[in-house]
Amino acid sequence: MATPLIDDLKRLYRMTWWALMLRGLFSVAVGVFIFARPLDSVAAFALVIAFWALFVGMVDVVHAFQLREAMRHWWVMLLAGLFGIGFGIAALIYYPALALTFAVVWVAWWLTLTGCLGVYAALQLRRLRLDWGWPAAFGTLSVIAGVIALLAPPLTLAAIMGLIAGFAILGGIVLVGGAFKLHAIAH
Repeated sequence: MATPLIDDLKRLYRMTWWALMLRGLFSVAVGVFIFARPLDSVAAFALVIAFWALFVGMVDVVHAFQLREAMRHWWVMLLAGLFGIGFGIAALIYYPALALTFAVVWVAWWLTLTGCLGVYAALQLRRLRLDWGWPAAFGTLSVIAGVIALLAPPLTLAAIMGLIAGFAILGGIVLVGGAFKLHAIAH
């Protein structure tokens, strides 16, 4: 016999698994593109990151509103989404006039702030006794990458691009796996 709480969780999982799937698939595609075309990627770096931030930000905003009844701190995901959208818009407005160094600094701040928000979200997941290890690990990696990029922007362009590509692929795979897990639990 299912309890109302379990029924509510299953309904929530059915409603939200798609967000993980879309975010994961898009992240993998971005990472593969950067690794496959490294020289072309340097020229398109700011544009690719802008569209990625816009897409992930919009998915996070929608996902946050879907979770507001189930999570007390749903606003953290909303804030991360709004920050991603803001970053994406700024990157498009100033493209291509800004130097790649400035784009790296923007990415560094984006990585640092969304990483901090990711770690905070992971702590909230831990309070709910949900899987929180991977979100905490990726949030921490994001913060570390952002700090390194801030310390040496011109020298870390290639490293940041590789990190973003690797992060996108690995994070995307984890998100797709999580989406399949949520989908299976819900059904």
